[in-house]
Amino acid sequence: MCALRSLRACIVVLACCLVAVPSAQEAAEAARTRSFDQLLDLYVRNGDVYYRAIKSERGKLDSYVAQLASVPVERLPRDEQVAFWLNAYNAIVLRTVAEHYPIQGRSQEYPSKSIRQIAGAFERLTHRVGGRTVTLDQIEQTILPAFNDPRVYFALGRGAVGSGRLRSEAFTGARLEEQLADVAGECVTRAQCISINRESGKVGASSIFSWREKEFSAAYAGKAPETLASRSPIERAVMAFVLPHLLATEKEFVAKNTFQIVYTPFDWTLNDLSGRGGN
Repeated sequence: MCALRSLRACIVVLACCLVAVPSAQEAAEAARTRSFDQLLDLYVRNGDVYYRAIKSERGKLDSYVAQLASVPVERLPRDEQVAFWLNAYNAIVLRTVAEHYPIQGRSQEYPSKSIRQIAGAFERLTHRVGGRTVTLDQIEQTILPAFNDPRVYFALGRGAVGSGRLRSEAFTGARLEEQLADVAGECVTRAQCISINRESGKVGASSIFSWREKEFSAAYAGKAPETLASRSPIERAVMAFVLPHLLATEKEFVAKNTFQIVYTPFDWTLNDLSGRGGN
């Protein structure tokens, strides 16, 4: 009987330990996230950034990014993982710009004050995150798609005016659904994301929809109203994404199904509050 009680006690202790491990990991991630949250609250206003101030006080940002290197992200719950990668991407963008600020590029392909003037910023510069070496493009194109939620692509602050609005707070697992719902709802309030011109019969849509056509089509095309059944999957997806947030008159316009969708050229101008690039 004593041996049986001892065995039961060991099982209970072991079970408690197993439960405590992810809780400890989540607590550590929450502590890291708080430091980034404070940085965003201090330096980000309505999606724009005080890059000059970040450059002059980079200690907290560098410390946060350094901590991301060894985080066992796969052991975190799903929403915590999504929040982790969104915060990592946004923090790396901030650090990349700060390292090269003020930006005065010469490429005619992009605005002179643009993160795109930093050679290889997205596709070539590598960063140590979550135990692996990745580029910003790899986070967006190979890691985030696995979570099957295209709202995340408007949560990425690409260091540009044309991006989704960079939030003045970090993403957290506990509030992820609420935060991503806000991200989606904001789309119709920003011309860079969606614009409806009833006079011309055109709907302007962010290039982000076309960049991530596969993901948006898979998640939203089937949610479009039957009146749009003749449209392509990505067009149905775009309208399904924004329709719940449109005004009544705009919904009536969409229901007529006579509009043309045009993708708005992405504005790569730096989202800089210090003078649009360092002036």
